[in-house]
Amino acid sequence: MPENERVSAAEAMRQATEQLTELLGRRPESVSALKPTDDGWEAEVEVVELERIPETTSVLASYEVALDPAGQLLAYKRGRRYTRAQIDRNEGSRS
Repeated sequence: MPENERVSAAEAMRQATEQLTELLGRRPESVSALKPTDDGWEAEVEVVELERIPETTSVLASYEVALDPAGQLLAYKRGRRYTRAQIDRNEGSRS
């Protein structure tokens, strides 16, 4: 791939989940956000960190992932942790 060429959004999502799986030892549940940046891609990836029964009490974490234009992981950071049943109170609200 030429140096200045960027992978597609679908490929960036695949790369983010595959590489994060390798580093964390857990398969991500979903990619909740993906956007191109000047330096490549940024993704927000949801990972189950603690499985519980019932599933609604399982603990998930949201990871911020930075990828270069070719889809290689540059950095990741764990953000918020929450239970599966928890919802964002400000989601969908209008200011």
